[in-house]
Amino acid sequence: MTRILHFFLLGALSLLLVTCAPPDPSSSDAGPIREQVAARRTTSSVPRIVFLGDSLTAGLGLPREASVPSLIQARLTAAGYRYEVINAGVSGDTSAGGLNRLEWSLEGNVDILVIELGANDGLRGLPVPQMKRNLNEIITRAKRRNIIVILTGMEAPPNYGSAYTSEFRQVFADLAREHSVPFIPFYLEGVAGISRLNQGDGIHPNAEGSRIVEQTVWRTLEPVLEK
Repeated sequence: MTRILHFFLLGALSLLLVTCAPPDPSSSDAGPIREQVAARRTTSSVPRIVFLGDSLTAGLGLPREASVPSLIQARLTAAGYRYEVINAGVSGDTSAGGLNRLEWSLEGNVDILVIELGANDGLRGLPVPQMKRNLNEIITRAKRRNIIVILTGMEAPPNYGSAYTSEFRQVFADLAREHSVPFIPFYLEGVAGISRLNQGDGIHPNAEGSRIVEQTVWRTLEPVLEK
């Protein structure tokens, strides 16, 4: 836990400055992502795995091929799985932002949804019940479509107090239990707080760190795949 707290202390300011501005539909990364999804909507019948997240999913500061979704796509292909991975990560997104763009993010033949949201809620100190409602709605809507949901957990920075960080952490475990969905307790396990695995801001994984996150995700993802 010490490494997790150190991770947020080092990186919170950078993330607030770089990625926490509310996404603007006319200028943020959401536009290109929406266009990408729409362009493939009628041209691909391959089942999709959608990664719905923030800058940690988008791969801020990394080449596109080094982002976690891209690494997952490469591993799927190498292992003989026929899936198309969609990187629906938008830098600065909160759980509310993810919910707002959920419908078009799930266009097409989506089999699996990986949810990586909450980091920006925690960094802004947004109400935990509000985050839980947003994530609950995302999971509920996806499951109504018979989409397999994988939920990833996140940690809040310590500056809002131990009660907030504890309540924040518990939300993810509670939602995973309530919805009976596969759960990754901490998306950045083994990477957070380790300087050699992160970029200069201390919070976004570098290429080596991204590969470790990909391995963490793969351990939970592979059991639900179909060849």
